Amino acid sequence: MILPIRPLRRLAAGAATLTLVLLGAAPAHAAEGSGYVRLAHLSPDTPAVDVYLRSTSGAVEPQTFRAVAYGDMSRYLRLPAGAYQVAMRRVGAPASEQPVITTEVGVQNKGAYTVAGVGRFADLGLRVLKDDLRLPDPGKSKVRIIQASVKAPVLDVAGKNGAKIADGVQFATTTAYREVNPGRWSVRVVPAGGGGAEELPCTLGAGSVYSLIVLDDDAGGLKPELHVDAERQGTVPLGSVATGAGGTAPAAPITGTLTAAAAAALIAAASVLALRRRSRTA
Repeated sequence: MILPIRPLRRLAAGAATLTLVLLGAAPAHAAEGSGYVRLAHLSPDTPAVDVYLRSTSGAVEPQTFRAVAYGDMSRYLRLPAGAYQVAMRRVGAPASEQPVITTEVGVQNKGAYTVAGVGRFADLGLRVLKDDLRLPDPGKSKVRIIQASVKAPVLDVAGKNGAKIADGVQFATTTAYREVNPGRWSVRVVPAGGGGAEELPCTLGAGSVYSLIVLDDDAGGLKPELHVDAERQGTVPLGSVATGAGGTAPAAPITGTLTAAAAAALIAAASVLALRRRSRTA
């Protein structure tokens, strides 16, 4: 099965709502014997790759993500517990070609993992990050930093008001989750030693979990992105991108995976809407 990982650019309001529900990949509680995996490309100087995910036991159908570029991250996939192989190949290479790099991830019941290509191309590695999707108390938010900027190899991250999130975060590392106060933030990402700071206006939802990924942008600066790992309101985990002061409602294109079931549901929903419009005009 081939799944797109690129941003979905145009969705009608009703279809977008349905897609968010379907692509959340899971209800609030995982079924017994299943966990969650998402894939990311976080190596600044590595070209786009095709990513292959397969169960070593053959329990699920292999899946392929085409042309995954730096900064791309999929939504969570809910998978039966077991061992899975993740492989990266050059874009357009046949599945029989030797992968550029491979790793295995052991999915445990109710576990969650981000499998990311990290580091420079010369020493590219696939790292399995263990995600902590346990929701904090309603009066707190939970956030971690994933440092994927090679232009600023050491970063400090804090609110504009000085509330610290993490200090001295080195390139190709990930911090532990930290509880912070929810609400509107202006997150400042500052290279160690000063200069070139970037700010990200965002809203951290009460009782929700986030990953703040710091990327290099094309203009030579930093590009922080806030990804929703799990939300108290809605599906858990979610995995979409939260931008701007509007909180978790994506103002930018949505990055995600569109399954065949989701596509069928969208078509069915569109058909129902069309029939309703016809009945009203009859």
